[in-house]
Amino acid sequence: MTQKFERPWHRHYPEEIPATLEYDKKALPLYLNEATERYPEKKALHFMGKELTYQEVFEETKKFAAYLQNLGLEKGDRIAIMLPNSPQSVIAYYGALMAGGIVVQTNPLYMERELEYQMNDSGAKIIICLDILYPKVSNVKGNTDLEHVIITGIKDYLPFPKNRIYPFIQKRQYKLVVKPEQTQDTHLWDHIMDVSDGIVQHVEINPEEDLALLQYTGGTTGYPKGVMLTHMNLVANTQMSMKWLYKCKQGEEIVLGVLPFFHVYGMTAVMNLSIMMGSKMVLLPKFDAGEVLKTIDKQKTTLFPGAPTIYIALLNHPSLKKYDLSSIEACISGSAPLPIEVQERFERITGGKLVEGYGLTETSPVTHSNFVWDRRINGSIGVPWPDTDAKILSIESEEEADYDEIGEIAVKGPQIMKGYWGRIEETEQVLDQKGWFRTGDLGYMNEEGYFYVVDRKKDMIIAGGFNIYPREVEEVLYEHEAVQEAVVVGVPDPYRGETVKAFIVKREDSSVTEEELDAFCRKHMAAYKVPRVYEFRMELPKTAVGKILRRTLIEEEKNKQTSASKEPIQP
Repeated sequence: MTQKFERPWHRHYPEEIPATLEYDKKALPLYLNEATERYPEKKALHFMGKELTYQEVFEETKKFAAYLQNLGLEKGDRIAIMLPNSPQSVIAYYGALMAGGIVVQTNPLYMERELEYQMNDSGAKIIICLDILYPKVSNVKGNTDLEHVIITGIKDYLPFPKNRIYPFIQKRQYKLVVKPEQTQDTHLWDHIMDVSDGIVQHVEINPEEDLALLQYTGGTTGYPKGVMLTHMNLVANTQMSMKWLYKCKQGEEIVLGVLPFFHVYGMTAVMNLSIMMGSKMVLLPKFDAGEVLKTIDKQKTTLFPGAPTIYIALLNHPSLKKYDLSSIEACISGSAPLPIEVQERFERITGGKLVEGYGLTETSPVTHSNFVWDRRINGSIGVPWPDTDAKILSIESEEEADYDEIGEIAVKGPQIMKGYWGRIEETEQVLDQKGWFRTGDLGYMNEEGYFYVVDRKKDMIIAGGFNIYPREVEEVLYEHEAVQEAVVVGVPDPYRGETVKAFIVKREDSSVTEEELDAFCRKHMAAYKVPRVYEFRMELPKTAVGKILRRTLIEEEKNKQTSASKEPIQP
């Protein structure tokens, strides 16, 4: 049977990846049920020395779901989860969905103002948080619709004697001792697991219509928006992931969970994928390069979804050569562009495959990726996933652009969000009646159907009438042996309108000057693209998932300009 190629990228698909899939029309918690039936005694979670089987995770998930229902949770109520990667973050997620709730993933690093905003915007009634975060939650609770706070701690799932020692470590590290008590509106995790009968009242879920998640966008510009993702959005994207990783075996993979689950990428590529495949998840509550290297070496993890800054930190760790990373089979990098040099060096060291993917919070998140074991093109984000259509909209005409013409990337598929929570006008600006979502990213497609991201529409620098795409400049900077991290922004310039500024983090034990970088860049790109200003830093501002906050740097530059303009002119 000859496959019909609707779009040029389909001809590159290997036999193992069909262009279209049959998706399960199921609610997400059913995958935990099924994994438990298939692998009841198999280890589902590893956390700082503690391991839980699928049966144990399932039983505790039912207890949590039943307790929520006994608190009065009704279908569609929002439940905020403010936790790092831990057994509780998995159990609370599937328990909330099992009870009929909508999960609101909340960054544990949020300050009170950010937390209060998200609780009010989502209308969450219940929040689960770490004990060390309880004072923060308590301070904002009265200004929100929160009715109940559920409190847990890292020690709750540590093996003996770590569970006894950890409170002392916590006291020293955070200079904080929190001893909440069980009350009518404050609930302790241990108490829930002791008293809940685990009898969950069935809630009818329509996977295609009912929301599973309110995932807030990063908020690098303006206020974060709640992205409405249905059960089907998340199921579809996870099943696409399984097909893309076709060499991975059901029930056999060991997945490294260092990407935070409160970010949609970690949630899909680690948590949901692991549960759907019956894999073992190795959870790390925060990123520490040394700890990640030790964990890979000891746990023999096979799948390692990550972000460029994570791989860069590992490659530059002084003890890298002490660890065996050869268990790694596949990594899909997301959240930011993957420098080619980082990709090639990581593959040499591990023997596994590292490819760049692309997606957004609004797309659950993945829409494109290079093939892991088949044809790929360095520098490209690859091709659209099964059942995912994509096109480039011409900046001038809004029509579909020609091959190699730069325009805005638009995507369509079963993983595309339902819209922004409570924001009809903003939804209509990016999502049309036919289901096409405008990403706000600039890119192009070549004749073979491979896509390239040039930059965010808002990040493009216009200097002296020339369009300059920061990613292109950053790629050159990453090629310099002394550069560990680089990000490029446009800063005001009285003559050119804008000019290019590069922020650089040097590799340890490396030395490079502004003049040397300037000479290097001039050898590799047109003069108008070369940074005019360099700033060396010890570190760059990042999101929890490791994405460099370009907008933060731009705001810093604007504030500098404003302050300078207010200074009195010296006589």
